[in-house]
Amino acid sequence: MKIATWNVNSIGVRLPHVLDWLKTNEPDVLLLQELKCPDEKFPRAEIESAGYQCAVHGQKTYNGVAILAKHEIEDLKTGLPGENEQSRYIEATVQGVRVASIYLPNGNPVDSEKYPYKLAWFDRLISHARTLLAQEIPAVLGGDYNVIPEARDCYDPEGWTNDALFRLESRRKLRELTYLGFTDAFRAFNDKDHQYTFWDYQAGAWPRNHGLRIDHFLLSPQAADRAEDCVIDAKPRALEKASDHTPVVLTLK
Repeated sequence: MKIATWNVNSIGVRLPHVLDWLKTNEPDVLLLQELKCPDEKFPRAEIESAGYQCAVHGQKTYNGVAILAKHEIEDLKTGLPGENEQSRYIEATVQGVRVASIYLPNGNPVDSEKYPYKLAWFDRLISHARTLLAQEIPAVLGGDYNVIPEARDCYDPEGWTNDALFRLESRRKLRELTYLGFTDAFRAFNDKDHQYTFWDYQAGAWPRNHGLRIDHFLLSPQAADRAEDCVIDAKPRALEKASDHTPVVLTLK
């Protein structure tokens, strides 16, 4: 079972890339973030013509998450308990695996209300993750977490010290979530430094490989037992009009 996650930074702009990627890679599930469109504007017909069902939790202009699947999407839930203000979370069962597409708040600037909002959203995610673990089912939490876990996941750690993506409080929240019993799928299979999922559009970040690893798969023990591989597919970032993120692909038995 192949599950991928991709922040497409506007499905309207990136639809041709998504359709090409689906055709070439044929994942069973593709988790999307940052759709930047309401539900009614999502290109459902094009996605369905490619052989995928769609579950969408959209929002005009900002945010938005979706689950695309070759198989039936069951028991759909949108939003975290206590969080209906922004479209950042969608969860469903596909082929017996509970999958979630997550677009965690960025949190910048840190001296504004956005950073406390990020940390509070993280707390709601942690609380909900506990309920998933208690069910003892294969659960895959994939998406753009907007957190750099370690210095080796950033091209310039010192330069990012006070950014919301790398502040100590943000990293502590990610560790708190992981320490509940989740596995960072990518690090389970790849221990190399400087492996990135995001390159900014500014300052030649892509050609200079000035990247960040902020897109993650966290696996419950039942999902981790089935994990066979997790890789970053950097090829889409080199395309014309690319998203600033690139897909991460998880393979389960």
